[in-house]
Order: sequence, then C-alpha cells, then structure tokens
Amino acid sequence: MNTLTSRSGRALAAWTLLGLAAYALLPWYFLQQQSLWAALPGVWGGDATASGVVQAALHGRPWLWTGVAGLLVAGAGLLLPVGRAQGGVLVAGALLGLTGLLASGFAIGAPGWSFPALEAWFGPLEHGQFGMGWGGFVAIACLVMLLGAGIARLGFFRGDVFVAGAVVGCVSLLALFVVYPVLRSLASGLYDDMGLWAPGALVDRLATERIWGLGCVIADTRCGVAWNTLFLALLTAAGTTVMGTLMALWAERGGTRLQKPLNVLAMLPIITPPFVVGLGLILLFGRAGLYNQFMEWAFGVPPSRWFYGVFGVWLAQMFAFTPIAFMIMRGVVQGVSPSLEEAAQTLRADRLRTFLTVTLPLLKPGLANAFLVGFIESMADFGNPIILGGSYAVLSTEIFFAIVGASLDPGMAAALALVLTLFALVVFFIQRGLLGRTSFTTVTGKGDAGLPMPLPDTVRRLCFGVAGPWLLFTVVVYLFAFAGGFVKTWGRDYTLTLDHFRGAFDLQLGEHGLVWAGTAWNSLFTTASLAAMAAPVCAFLGLLIAWLLARTEFRGKAGFEFAALLTFAIPGTVLGVSYILAFNVPPVELTGTGLIIVLCYVFRNLPVGVRAGTAAFKQLDRSLDEASFMLRAGTLTTLRRVVLPLLKPALTAALIYSFVRSMTTVSAVIFLVSAKYELSTTYIIGRVGNGEYGLALAYCTVLIVFMSVITALVQRLVGERQLGRRAGGH
Repeated sequence: MNTLTSRSGRALAAWTLLGLAAYALLPWYFLQQQSLWAALPGVWGGDATASGVVQAALHGRPWLWTGVAGLLVAGAGLLLPVGRAQGGVLVAGALLGLTGLLASGFAIGAPGWSFPALEAWFGPLEHGQFGMGWGGFVAIACLVMLLGAGIARLGFFRGDVFVAGAVVGCVSLLALFVVYPVLRSLASGLYDDMGLWAPGALVDRLATERIWGLGCVIADTRCGVAWNTLFLALLTAAGTTVMGTLMALWAERGGTRLQKPLNVLAMLPIITPPFVVGLGLILLFGRAGLYNQFMEWAFGVPPSRWFYGVFGVWLAQMFAFTPIAFMIMRGVVQGVSPSLEEAAQTLRADRLRTFLTVTLPLLKPGLANAFLVGFIESMADFGNPIILGGSYAVLSTEIFFAIVGASLDPGMAAALALVLTLFALVVFFIQRGLLGRTSFTTVTGKGDAGLPMPLPDTVRRLCFGVAGPWLLFTVVVYLFAFAGGFVKTWGRDYTLTLDHFRGAFDLQLGEHGLVWAGTAWNSLFTTASLAAMAAPVCAFLGLLIAWLLARTEFRGKAGFEFAALLTFAIPGTVLGVSYILAFNVPPVELTGTGLIIVLCYVFRNLPVGVRAGTAAFKQLDRSLDEASFMLRAGTLTTLRRVVLPLLKPALTAALIYSFVRSMTTVSAVIFLVSAKYELSTTYIIGRVGNGEYGLALAYCTVLIVFMSVITALVQRLVGERQLGRRAGGH
C-alpha cells in the first residue's frame, strides 16, 4: 500500500515537511532579548537570528546539516510500501538527525568545544553555538515523531503509529526535563571548584561534620543537616499520620457533622502558600507574639526566640501536612466495608474488639501511605524551615544557601541535593513496595447495604480529646494569619488598618485610565499567567501518560512510569537547582526566562495529572475502547470521541490542581525567578525577610481568597465519590 494515500502516511509526510520548514523559516538559536515575531525577518540574515539552513551554509556551523539529512532520509522512506523496510529507513533517518543534533548540541557551546579533549582531537572551532531555539525545537520534535512512526512500522506497539509516537514523545520530554537535569545536578558534585573532573570532591563534600555530625548526641553541639532532616521528617510523619487518622475517624464514624468543615480545613494547605501557617505561628509565639507578650506582662519573662528551631518547624509542618493525611485516611475509612464489621459483631465481638481486629488492620495501606507522604513532604519543605528554622538547619535550606548565599558553592549544593534525593527515593520505593504487593480491597462492584459501625466510646473520646483541641488550634492559627494583615504593626500597634492591602494592591485612576499602583500586582499577574500556561500542558501530558500506562503494553513500561512519577519523589529544591545547572548552558539555555518557570511548573506537578488520569482510567471499562476499534475508529479518534468526554472530571481536577499548586509553590522556583519574572511566593518571602509581616500576610489573604474561589468552582464541577450505602444514625 502506498504510504502517502493513508491517513498516517499523510501525517508523517506533514511531520517531515514541518521539520524542513523549521530548518528554513525559524530562528535556530534561542533569543532571550527578542521575541519570535521580531526575529522572523532576520532568518535569512544575521548570525543571531538566522535559520538552521543559513547557519549551516553561511555562518560556519556545518554540523546542523545532520538534521536536514535525517529528515530527507526519513522522507525518502515514506515512498516505500508500509512495512518493516519503511520502518527501518524511518528509524535510520530519525536517529541520524537526532544523534547529529544532540551530540553537537552537547559537545559545542558558545565559546566552541565544551570539552578540552574534543578541541585537542579536532582543533578549535571558528564558531560556537547558543541554546536551541524555535527552529531547533520544532525540527527535533519532528524527528522524534518520525522515530516513533518507524518503531511502529517495525512491528512494535502493535503497529500503532499514534501510540508509538506518544510513547517516544513523552519519553523524550521526561528525559529532557526530568531525568537529564536531575542527573546533571547530581553529577556536578563530581567536579571541583575549578570545574575539573574530580570524583573525590564529592566524597570530600559528603564526608563532613556539617552533613553527618552527631555532636548533639555525643557532645553539646549541633548535629549534621542530614540527621536534622531525618529526625524532623520522622516526627512530622508520625504526628500527621496519627492526627489525620483521628480526624478521619471522628469525621466519618463519630456521629458528628464535621465532614464539611473538615473538608474546608483539608483544602487550606493546598490553596495557601506553604509558609502561611509559619507566619501565623510567629504572630502567636514569635518574639513579638501574643504568648511572649502575655508571659512578660504576667510573669516578667523577657521575650526570646525560643520558638525558632526544630519545635517551631515541626509544629508548622504538623499544621501544614495533617490535612493531607486526613484526606488520605478519610478515603480509606470510607472504603472499609461495613459488612466485614457486622460479621465480626455477629460473632459476638464488641465494638472495641471489632475496631482493633477488623477496622484498624484494613486501614494499614492508608496509614503507610499517610506516613510516607508526610515523610516526603517534610523533607521537601522549604518555606517553614526558612522562616522558623533559626539555627536548626535542614537539607532544603542548606541547598538554598549554597546557591544564593555569600559562599556560592554549586558543588556543595549538588552533594546536599544527592543526599536529599537518596532519602526521598528510598522512601518512595518503600511506599511502592508496601502498597504494591498487598491487597486490602474492600470496595467491589457488589452492593453493600451495611451501616458503618459507630466508633467505640474509648476511641471516640480519644478522637474528641486529641483532634478537637487540634482543630480549634488550627482555626486560631489561620485566624491570626488572616488578622496579621489588618493591623498596623503586630506586637506594638494593633490599630485596624487596610494600609498593607493598599500598599500591595492599590488601584488608582490616572490620566490614561486605571493604574495598578500596588507593589504586588506585577508578581500576581506574572504568577497567574505562567500558572495558566502550565496547567493545560500539565493536565494534557499527565492524562496522556496515564492513558499510555493504563491501556498499552510495551517494554520499559515500568521505567517509563517511574520517570513520570519521579518529580513526586524528588524535593522541589533539588528540581530547582537541577534546572539552574542544566539549562544555563547550551543546548537548552533557558535561565532567566519565563519558559523555564513554566516547564518547572509542568513537570513538578506532572504526577498530579498522571495519578488523576490513572484513577479515572481504572473506572473505564476497556470494552468502550474495544467497541470503538471494532467500528474501525483509529486510536486518536477513540481518544477524542470516546475516552476524553468520559475523563472531563479528571481533566478538570488536573487543570485546577496544577494551576493552584503552581500559584503557591516556592521551593522549586525559588532559584528560577528573575527581576522580570518575580512570583507571588518569592515576593512574600522577600517581605518576610524585610520584617514586613503585615504586607506578607495581606498578600497571603488575597491569594487564599483567589484560590478558594477557583477550588470551590472545581469542587462543584467535579463533585465527590459516592458509595451506594445506606445512611443511618449512630
């Protein structure tokens, strides 16, 4: 069959022509100071704006011809009949172009050769090159799609060109924007301060008292940051798991009307910047906080900084991450089948014995998940330790100071990032191991008309006595966080005022119309626009990867899934450092641009879209896909006409959650901001650093209201899971 007469053949021909057009009509190198439209008139001229063809022919960069050669070979393969021979030519052409462009991209930088050995072998280059631009990106994307089509033609992926192209495309994106920067960051620890290869330098950096010291145990000094981080993570994970479980049991089985208030409380950490709780605690227990003021007034105890340190950070993390544990445990408690509890009671077991022998064992997967998520969240937390840590150093803050501090030491930052990454990955694999081999299924397709068992009196009193005061304390902390933006100076002048809101979000009417006079408008608009760009890409890519994992089988699927979920295990601080080190030099040169922040948002939040899509696909019967295929619909048509309409709730949730998380993230982007692209969270941290707590809290209040409106909209659109069980009184 002639390839060009089929739909897939015409698509492949379009990819080939698009790649050649990119070579001829788009600027090949990235222009930070000039937009694409401004550069287009110069594609046939200057060295900076010239297209790939002009760069290769006129500006001394002949290595760019490899991409053209690859596209032409692949295009010639389309003239062959569909089959393995055509697949071999497509793969050969794509690999020729990709290998040539990627090898030259990494080997040749702006000054010339990137490695001294290459210069010794081939001599100096007359011209170097800058980071890849639109022309290079489009040409490489076309070669990747042709590579996927060639693999399909060779018989892989059941010959489905769309599936093969999707897998190869997603693998390429994950390799470039997740695996490569992380490996680049960790590898930089193997170079000395002069930039020379020195594996012993990593050992020297790691084997220090600063990281592994045990002075707090064997002497009256400080422990290393690794032990500090582990100790804090264990405390936080244990505390959040216990408190989240008590809250979930009380809400679902305690016979109270706390479900809706607790749902609101559980959403607060998602829609608020990560350091809001820390600021609220400062207003309570800081040097000028109400507690210290009361102690000085009542007992003459002078104010001190006693709250800053491990206790303050732990308490802030407890407030921030307990709602996450509550959400996990609430779903698990809901899923416990009442019929199992009724069976135990039929055998004359009382409610306490039934709870201990039936209900509690069925909560094990949720307990393990909540503990491990709390552990990872604590290790990755940056906002609370930077505000409340004082002299208690943890890995995330040490990485930050190694990059932006007075002693600029990227090698030390890479070594610390390696330790933090290893800790997180070990916990990540433990989580997958514990929850991947054991079945605790309690929700099936069969009806379950049983009534959930009320909590035993002992457990109910425990929940009430522990979770009740905690919930009240949480409300107080958030109220203080809100109130701090409405008083002049906390600790000295409690006069009500809106000056902080005016300073941040002032609007004035000028000669030419409305003037956004507040100092915070620019950061808010920048953050919202970048998050709005990232959210649809993150949701689409996440759902596509989820579909590939749920509906296709191919070699290397486990590694593909691990790469897609890797950013869940890697702390945001490490990812931010990785992007700085990887994308500061060719072939991908993005530092200082808004694009690097958008990419960081996308791949930092990608596991959200993957998990939302995976959960949705588990609810869709494969027979729906098969019925579409039997009616001779292609894979793309089936996705567009059958699958996507059924995934609207998952798509909406992924869109909104990605947007909200992008608006409130701090650790991953703290290194990526520039004067042109200041973000909301970095603006707030800057105000805190200047002691302007009122202004910072006023901004936090606006963000919380903004995110609450968006979250309420998505909650109404998506709804909640409904398990068909009878309601009954307790």
